[in-house]
Amino acid sequence: MKKILALLLTTTIAVGSLSGCIRTEYQKDKVKFLASFYPIYIMALNIVDGVEGIEVDCMAEVQVGCLHDFKLSTDNMRDIEKSDGFIINGAGMEGFIEDIANRVDGLHIIDSSTGINLLADGHHHDEDEDEHEHEHEHEHEDEHNHDHGEYNAHLWVSVANYIKQVENITEGIVKIDPVHEKEYRRNSKEYIAKLTKLQNEMESGLANISDRNIITFHEAFDYFAEEFNLNIVSVIEREPGSEPNAKDLASIIDLTNETGVKALFVEPQYPDTSADIIAAETDAKVYTLDPGVSGDMNKDAYITMMQENLKVLQKALT
Repeated sequence: MKKILALLLTTTIAVGSLSGCIRTEYQKDKVKFLASFYPIYIMALNIVDGVEGIEVDCMAEVQVGCLHDFKLSTDNMRDIEKSDGFIINGAGMEGFIEDIANRVDGLHIIDSSTGINLLADGHHHDEDEDEHEHEHEHEHEDEHNHDHGEYNAHLWVSVANYIKQVENITEGIVKIDPVHEKEYRRNSKEYIAKLTKLQNEMESGLANISDRNIITFHEAFDYFAEEFNLNIVSVIEREPGSEPNAKDLASIIDLTNETGVKALFVEPQYPDTSADIIAAETDAKVYTLDPGVSGDMNKDAYITMMQENLKVLQKALT
């Protein structure tokens, strides 16, 4: 009898240790969607708006920003396991996604990057700058340990890409919850109409700017620059947190003076110390562009943010 009890106890412990790796079909009244981080959450919020019995949450805290170095917590894993659909940016932003797919059985992943033409990471640098950047990366590889990936993952900063992401998320949500398809598609159509209006407003507002050379804080605006015909001469930091050393700053200062760049764009989520140093040694001024990785938790946040960006660009480049 003792041997049987011991065997049962061992089996119970073994099953319990695996429970975090197997998705459980929870008894619940709501369909739950989980967005990986802020911009994806805003997209999903618009699509499910007003649909009864549907819940959408954001996995990463708003202040986290991009998920470059994000580490999943036990709570994050629990939220993922309980979701009916996990909505991601894709393009390498969620470096942990393959591990999650392998660990959580039956998880529905909605990849919003499907069908989008991806830019190579660091694609705007010229050869000399690339050589310099790679040298800098090797010097600080142990210190920062950033995984840039093969592609630039900041898709949503382009309005055209953002619209495509909304379309992809809509299709993924409909596949998981076809009962509310009409409502999802109506919401998506209305949101895309607003986004198309925003896109036209941006194109018109930036059509006649006199100077298209800019320096950005990091590589968040590559897709935006491609969409609206801006030329990113250089970036201050390849990734947030990898602050340039004295040699890097000197190189950017020289490049700024050589090219006559008048605008340095920082981001509200990060310190602008390096940009201030560059501005002090050049004729360039510092402005703030928001890549939309944090903000108010309301469905119009992206549109409001982009309209403010347009005003900043018009002031800086005309």
